Amino acid sequence: MYHQGVLEAIRISCAGYPTRRTFYEFLHRFGILAPDAIEGNCDEKAACKRILEKKGLIGFQIGKTKVFLRAGQMAELDARRTEVLSVAAKTIQGKIRTHIMRKKFVSLRKASVCFQAVWRGTLACKLYDRMRRQAASVKIQKNQRGHQARRSYKLQVSSVLVIQAALRAMAARNEFRHKKRSKAAVTIQARYRCHRAHSYHKKLKAAAIVAQCRWRGRIARKELRKLKMEARETGALKQAKDKLEKTVEELTWRVQLEKRMRTDLEEAKAQELSKFQSSMDALQAKLDETNAVLLKEREAAKKAIAEAPPVVKETEVIVQDTEKVHTLKAEVDELKTSLQSEKQRADELEKKRSEEAQANEEKQKKIEETEVKIRQFQDYLRRLEEKLSNVESENKVLRQQAVSVAPAKILSGRSKSNLQRNAESGHVSVSDSKITPESAVVASPKKEYDIDDKPQKSLNEKQQENQDLLIRCIAQHLGFAGNRPVAACIIYKCLLHWRSFEVERTSVFDRIIQTIGHAIETQDNNEVLAYWLSNASTLLLLLQRTLKASGSTGMAPQRRRSSSATLFGRMTQSFRGTPQGVNLALINGSMVSGVETLRQVEAKYPALLFKQQLTAYVEKIYGMIRDNLKKEISPLLGLCIQAPRTSRASMMKGSSRSNTNTAAQQALIAHWQGIVKSLGNFLNILKVNNVPPFLVRKVFTQIFSFINVQLFNSLLLRRECCSFSNGEYVKAGLAELEHWCYRATDEYAGSAWDELKHIRQAIGFLVIHQKPKKTLDEISHDLCPVLSIQQLYRISTMYWDDKYGTHSVSPEVCFTVFILVLHLT
Repeated sequence: MYHQGVLEAIRISCAGYPTRRTFYEFLHRFGILAPDAIEGNCDEKAACKRILEKKGLIGFQIGKTKVFLRAGQMAELDARRTEVLSVAAKTIQGKIRTHIMRKKFVSLRKASVCFQAVWRGTLACKLYDRMRRQAASVKIQKNQRGHQARRSYKLQVSSVLVIQAALRAMAARNEFRHKKRSKAAVTIQARYRCHRAHSYHKKLKAAAIVAQCRWRGRIARKELRKLKMEARETGALKQAKDKLEKTVEELTWRVQLEKRMRTDLEEAKAQELSKFQSSMDALQAKLDETNAVLLKEREAAKKAIAEAPPVVKETEVIVQDTEKVHTLKAEVDELKTSLQSEKQRADELEKKRSEEAQANEEKQKKIEETEVKIRQFQDYLRRLEEKLSNVESENKVLRQQAVSVAPAKILSGRSKSNLQRNAESGHVSVSDSKITPESAVVASPKKEYDIDDKPQKSLNEKQQENQDLLIRCIAQHLGFAGNRPVAACIIYKCLLHWRSFEVERTSVFDRIIQTIGHAIETQDNNEVLAYWLSNASTLLLLLQRTLKASGSTGMAPQRRRSSSATLFGRMTQSFRGTPQGVNLALINGSMVSGVETLRQVEAKYPALLFKQQLTAYVEKIYGMIRDNLKKEISPLLGLCIQAPRTSRASMMKGSSRSNTNTAAQQALIAHWQGIVKSLGNFLNILKVNNVPPFLVRKVFTQIFSFINVQLFNSLLLRRECCSFSNGEYVKAGLAELEHWCYRATDEYAGSAWDELKHIRQAIGFLVIHQKPKKTLDEISHDLCPVLSIQQLYRISTMYWDDKYGTHSVSPEVCFTVFILVLHLT
């Protein structure tokens, strides 16, 4: 039993801490794992503890003389020790190998340097001998040629001097004779031209004043007409407008008053200046007279002194003359003081005049600032009017939605009572026959009536038949009459005749939208899309002109923001008149005076929702047409940015035959002609379908912007495209596009050509021969004002000339551009 207890204790102790090492053995074996723990510490126990803690071991025990480790910790320490030893061995081996290789390299370098020095010396000797012989031959040739040149130069100088003297004498005689003859003629011509120019200037000035007066009157009448129209539409803000008019009148009255005061001040100043000038002239005349009198008296005194013999008389004459001279000097001094005082007064008046002129200028500036503030205040009032109308329309739509939530029984009961009253009275009104059937279709879906529902059912069936007939009619291709879409006019006239815009609930709008959606399912057929774009845009314009201002902007509140943020949402909100190119004079086959004769109605929520949906469909059709054209020209754009290799080689050779050049040019621009052909076909389709010109201009503007982005990005990303010959190739293609824009006219092309400004300026930079002579200001302001510094740096660094051997921009310009790019990044 005793032995079993001892063995069990030994087993338990081995299971807890099987590894035991003295402090000296532990530090001798594992001291390399943490040298810093041994260096500054003399205590072995503390050093062992720091090594174990630094290596992250847990569960160890430190006794009085030994370190007790758990199972596996000794193996972990040995593994880390082997890692440290392997790293040290590798480091030593690397250093030794580096030392051996460096010795080999140094010896090879010394041998190669000696060999190169010997070889270069032999080459230098040979070169020096050759240069000495060439210098001797050149010196002999120079002296011989100089001798011959001096002889010929002396002969030429002597002959040239003789010829020049004769020619100059002859030219001088001819010039003198010509001046003598033409002097009188030049004088007469100058006087006559002066008279003619002066008379023409007078006539032109009078005509310009008349034209300006008439044009300003016309503009004023137009503005007055617009103000009157706005005043009729915005009756709630009439008082504010009256106040503004009063303020404007007061300001104009003040401006006129200040102008009158300014003119009066200027006249008074002119009169005072004229008075001062006349007084100064009189004083100057008096001064001259006194000076003359003084001179005369001095001469008389001199004569008297010379003629008078006695001494006493001479003294008397001298005394009288001196007294006169003193008196005259005193008068002259007084005149000078008065003249100085007058000059001071004139200076003071001039200062006052300049101060008043500055004050008038400040008042003029204040008047201009007040006019600007008045314009801003008018714009602010206009925006407030629009916000007020929007708020009113939203409140109205919310009220309509609240009414539409009412139970269906109430609506059906009201329609039933209305029908009974009309039946009792013996007649049915036109408004009831047009409004109540549509509302009854939605409000009474249940079959709860037996006898009283017969009139309502007949009206519903008739209305349903009319709607079916309309849908079948517009589903066909009705074409155009007088450059106007027939389907849009028919839809509008039917809806106006049925009073569908004033109905609370109806299904005709949903059926029309579904018909349009089914018709444009074929996205690849541009003719169908153009046809429905023309009809939808025309119908949208008619709705805009028909619905009142309070209802036209009263879309659903939850969707109004998103629709107004788009292109066509802004377009429908900003339609105040008929856009250019949209003629809506034909409605239901009859010619009327214009869009102004359309009757405005107050639309309900279904009509406003239909207008929103129609706007969305116009946007959708517009986007489909634009995307189809992009798909058609996208494959050709990749071929248009880089010239074919065969054609590029023919351009580099530069053959002199005209036929071959024209054939090569036609082969070069074949892809560009394909794009021009696609654009022309697309424009013809839009013209045939009478799409409004402002939509056509928008389509081509976006297409040209797409072409600009694709070509310019390819030019920046591909170095083979930034060559001189490739720039000429792209320039010829851009000339084809410019010619197409000229043929398409501004009515359909608009500002499409301006969208290509990035690629045009980049190509213009590529085809310039004298790039090194251009400065950064000339490139960034004159040649390429649209391109950024980063884009200019990329094009200038990627440029290479495969035709004429020209270089890119100068290194100074390239360095400055590089510095700017670094600063920007």
